[in-house]
Amino acid sequence: MLPLLKIAFCTALLGAFSVNATDWSQWRGAQRDGAAPGAPWAASLAGIELQWRVPLGKGYPGPVVGGDRVFVVETIDKKTVGVRALSRATGQQLWQVTWSGTGNVPFFAKANGDWVRSTPAWDGETLYVGDMAEVVVALDGATGAERWRVDFPRRYETPVPDFGFASSPLVVGDFLYVQAANSLVKLDKRTGQAVWRSLVIEEGMASNGAFSSPVLEVLAGREQLVALNRESLYGLDPENGQVLWSKPLPHFRGMHILTPTIWRDAIFTSPYRERSYLIDLSSEGEDWRVAESWQNKASGYMSSPVVVDDHLYLFLGNGRIECIELATGQSRWRSSRSFGKYLSMVWRQDRILALDGEGTLYLFAANPERFELLDEREVAQGSTWGHLAVSGDELFVRELQAIVSLRWARDDRASAD
Repeated sequence: MLPLLKIAFCTALLGAFSVNATDWSQWRGAQRDGAAPGAPWAASLAGIELQWRVPLGKGYPGPVVGGDRVFVVETIDKKTVGVRALSRATGQQLWQVTWSGTGNVPFFAKANGDWVRSTPAWDGETLYVGDMAEVVVALDGATGAERWRVDFPRRYETPVPDFGFASSPLVVGDFLYVQAANSLVKLDKRTGQAVWRSLVIEEGMASNGAFSSPVLEVLAGREQLVALNRESLYGLDPENGQVLWSKPLPHFRGMHILTPTIWRDAIFTSPYRERSYLIDLSSEGEDWRVAESWQNKASGYMSSPVVVDDHLYLFLGNGRIECIELATGQSRWRSSRSFGKYLSMVWRQDRILALDGEGTLYLFAANPERFELLDEREVAQGSTWGHLAVSGDELFVRELQAIVSLRWARDDRASAD
């Protein structure tokens, strides 16, 4: 299902991470595209069983799964950031680290809280965690010992964004990429020292933090970082931070939230209250051509889509799901049912798991011919705005104030058709 070039590239990333191929090691998984490699899922959720549930402080970061442990981030008593490593098998706490760190979002966003948002990244040895104040801390995965920290506003003399640090760091090889301090910064992951800083914006909407998270991909034959700030889409040379190309996009109050979604040599995005766009890239040497392949009326919001077999499955701002043919931008179908305000999606082969914001898990077919809901089941006791994590036959659900571990029964999975 994945193009050969992408498979080779992702294999190189996994090797650089020194993590298991099925680990959910960072935002939206190891490849940052919602893919969960493994055996086929059954056509029913009946075989999913609760393993354990651990209460936590409030937070939106998705869980990160590495080896024998699960990492979670929380806000404790509104003023403290907490990071815990839990046993993957039992939920038992292996270590906990805390530090003072708070957020203070604008009044119109208070209903969604001031608690931590960014999902950490794991490279097999170190966990990289960002708090609401744009402080990134590197923690030893075995003990929780602090290896280094970077206070981005202090280092670069920039204000803390109104919505706090909402982007999620990207770890690849020996480097960590962080969209903070009104810019994109490449750090030496061993020391926290900056290698370069690019996309520095000192005024306007783009100078007030990013909602999207960067990805590293090969596009038009060249490895590049693809990043969205609150005004434009960019491609950067990961070696030196040089901007290879840029594309301003329409936006409502700078609400570029989705992670850039890669398909062949093109990038999909859909700003809040705007349209959907596929941006096609080509180059001759250092001359880049950035062209709009198509746009349509589908309007995304906060949930990044998944791509399966040249079709994109997008959660819309109106709560419905739409299947879009990427080659043409044609809508193949739109669900008649609404799924609320948020949906995190994970795909494997020809099926998609989707967790809504109220604790209900859905299983539907990645079928471009029609919307085909296979099953649904309540799996959590509270709101679930953290991204669903899937590793092997296990699912990890971040409630607002807890983490839940579920396992697909082996005999049930074996009956997958």
